[in-house]
Amino acid sequence: MKKQGKALIVGLVLSFWLTFLFAQAPSNSKPAAGFSYPPAMPGAQERIYKTVGKAKLSLYIFQPAGHKASDRSPAIVFFFGGGWSSGSPGQFLTQCQHLASRGMVAISADYRVASRHGVKIPECVQDAKSAVRWIRSHSSELGIDPRRIAAGGGSAGGHIAACTGTVTGFEEAGEDMAVSSVPDAMVLFNPALILSPAGLETIFPKEKMDSLAQRAGTDPARISPYHHLCKGIPPTIIFHGTADTTVPFKSVELFAKSMDSFGNRCRLVPYPDKEHGFFNYGRADEKTYQSVLEEMDRFLEEQGFLKKR
Repeated sequence: MKKQGKALIVGLVLSFWLTFLFAQAPSNSKPAAGFSYPPAMPGAQERIYKTVGKAKLSLYIFQPAGHKASDRSPAIVFFFGGGWSSGSPGQFLTQCQHLASRGMVAISADYRVASRHGVKIPECVQDAKSAVRWIRSHSSELGIDPRRIAAGGGSAGGHIAACTGTVTGFEEAGEDMAVSSVPDAMVLFNPALILSPAGLETIFPKEKMDSLAQRAGTDPARISPYHHLCKGIPPTIIFHGTADTTVPFKSVELFAKSMDSFGNRCRLVPYPDKEHGFFNYGRADEKTYQSVLEEMDRFLEEQGFLKKR
């Protein structure tokens, strides 16, 4: 009975996801949440962390006041949403500014997406891992504690952030594998965490599964964070609206329960009646936006990334 119940939940999750993932974004897709690209990031230091062909991928780095290279400050890197097809690092401008004001080195990362670079999801995952590795390998010059680096993101960006802490492989060839691409904590906003039924294929039409595999460019189970959970996953917080139909709330509930079953720390913060993208500055009402910031701060304080107020 438990297996049937679990299958039903995953089936419901995938019924939404398959529809979402199969939709091919046009080449002129607008950035998610209306953020411009290239982004306007006042106050940020821009550093190129990766060059792939003609693509030069930047990190937008916000430092605390008076920050020095000799410091060992905690850091966080955010990845924008946009269905792996569009989006802008500008999505996390205000979160970066807030966390920098509290003493963290806060970074918003660019990465390759389908509309600009013609890539599939695995390349997005590779870039996220490259970003975490670059930050850790340059920690001494950036004044960062290499043992306190968090990865965060929203929607598709939440997916690739979660992949850095769960999914093995998909490392960029030529990088120094002696430097870990695994973050020390994860901060996820309505993230895509289940991309494959993995073991429940008989529930779904073969043509849809084939289409998803084509969209992903690989077996979707390989890049599905839920299907890679085990003991030792970094501490995680998830913010999610219960009325989210793009990434159903049931999916993150299932992820959080599985994290708990392995003895990992995972806090799911539900926002009743809120839809996808509710956390974004300018989209959320001021009370909700501040609530998300406060819960994020509390989690980072508990993990030793921020000093308690």
